[in-house]
Amino acid sequence: MVRKGFSKQFTSLLKGLDKSRRALGEGLAKILRTGDDSQILEDIEELLIGADVGVETAQEIVKAIEKHGKLDEAGIRQAIEDEVVSILESTQGEPLSLRAKPHVIMVVGVNGTGKTTTIAKLANNFVSQGYEVLLGACDTFRAAAIDQLEIWAKRVGADMVRHKPGADAASVAYDALSAAVARDIDVVILDTAGRLQTKKNLMEELAKITRVSSKVVEGAPHDVLLVLDATTGQNALSQARAFSEACRVNGIVVAKLDGTAKGGIVVAIARRFKIPIVYIGTGEALEDLAPFDARVFAQGLLR
Repeated sequence: MVRKGFSKQFTSLLKGLDKSRRALGEGLAKILRTGDDSQILEDIEELLIGADVGVETAQEIVKAIEKHGKLDEAGIRQAIEDEVVSILESTQGEPLSLRAKPHVIMVVGVNGTGKTTTIAKLANNFVSQGYEVLLGACDTFRAAAIDQLEIWAKRVGADMVRHKPGADAASVAYDALSAAVARDIDVVILDTAGRLQTKKNLMEELAKITRVSSKVVEGAPHDVLLVLDATTGQNALSQARAFSEACRVNGIVVAKLDGTAKGGIVVAIARRFKIPIVYIGTGEALEDLAPFDARVFAQGLLR
């Protein structure tokens, strides 16, 4: 069931799945139309693996088809959908709700995943609801990242705290949260660096930002969102592992879903990490951030 108030976003979610639906849904139709009955399950397993759901997940889905018993098209599609929903519902997240003032969101992820654009979409979502938002440019390693965040802040109508490139990231977080408290800001979103190739230094930096944040605002950061790029396929799994080991990730945003035919990676992420999937990025516009819904997503892949 589509949750009230999100019909436009769910339409966007379905649109973002177009490439994946054509690859998986139409591929399944071809197998069922032209395949040898003795090979159908094997062909379906290969199709699912090709969609990046992962080998183990593909095998689980095939077992579910066998258990369902009906190998006609309707029965197979329903069995796949039900199994995908079962996997995804175990990590069904809810759109972020504000539990403090300021409510602090730290956004992490590898550079290039769509992290900064996702921050802009989140900020726009909160601003459109009437909240005051402040962005903290804690990715001080890249001057371009600071400049890009400032452009987005101006576009969505959010405040921003920045330091010079190379400054201590935790000091930016401290100043951003201090400013938010002083100005009675509702939401603070902290951008962070994503240099996974220097994993040890990066993870120490994230830990320091977390410590400093909690000293300024009790319980901060209240949410740690990991942004993963759907177009990177299985690489997204290794990124999720690295960041979930380094910080208290409690929500995942899968970005650039509209740019890949392998949307099954969302299923693989859900099965492997059990971290709530909160949003799906479905395009480049500020409004293209859809709340995640397991049933709608499964239907969007297959129908």
